[in-house]
Amino acid sequence: MKMNGRTVLITGGTSGIGLEFAKQLTARGNTVIVTGRSPERLEAAQQAIQGLHAFESDVSNPASVESLYEIVSNRFPLLDTLVNNAGTMRNIKLGQQYELSDLTTEIDGNLKGPMWMIQAFLPLLRRRKGSLIVNVSSGLAFIPFPASPVYSASKAAIHAYTRCLRAQLEDSSVSVVELAPPGTETPLFRGEFAEEMKGERGMDVSVLVKHAIEGIEAGKPEIRPGLSNLLKIASRVAPHFMFRQMVKLGRPESSTPM
Repeated sequence: MKMNGRTVLITGGTSGIGLEFAKQLTARGNTVIVTGRSPERLEAAQQAIQGLHAFESDVSNPASVESLYEIVSNRFPLLDTLVNNAGTMRNIKLGQQYELSDLTTEIDGNLKGPMWMIQAFLPLLRRRKGSLIVNVSSGLAFIPFPASPVYSASKAAIHAYTRCLRAQLEDSSVSVVELAPPGTETPLFRGEFAEEMKGERGMDVSVLVKHAIEGIEAGKPEIRPGLSNLLKIASRVAPHFMFRQMVKLGRPESSTPM
């Protein structure tokens, strides 16, 4: 599947992996549309990438998803690629108190959001031969990171959902790909985890997206660059050992056993 001459919609396309997808896919001659919640970031993305189309939208809000579908289906009826990239990652201490609705916000954006986007846009995608859905999960879908429990759960769920979606669309015109990034140098990766990361370096975002595009063109249904592939293998052959390593990684140096 060639990633040229396509019409691509990328959620969460104003920073990190989504913005890099927009840059590389625009450079390949695709028509690229990005969404985000911040008007300022949408404007900055358009200034940075010539010809980029941008719309304010929140995947965690079903009404916003439906409104986006109306806009995109009217203005870009040849849409053939959906990249579900929007999401958040939070450092949550489960022993602390949270408002119940606040505790699960990552489920709304990381899991419900892609499901709602696919449900809304699938009729449009099915009209086009060779259409593509890319769901961005995480290496943490295979081995969870205790410092980010709800994020890890959401990505394990989107991994399972993507497998089911692929099976159900197997005989259709729509291909389904899962991209499971390792830790990647993005604002999301660095935002709340500086203490836990202890100076660990993530994959360069441009390298990650290059791997992703190459994997899509090679026909891979599941793309697991770098450490993500190790986590997938370890989840089968040494799950307890690898999880203990993640526990150690997620424990700040200043913490003491309880």
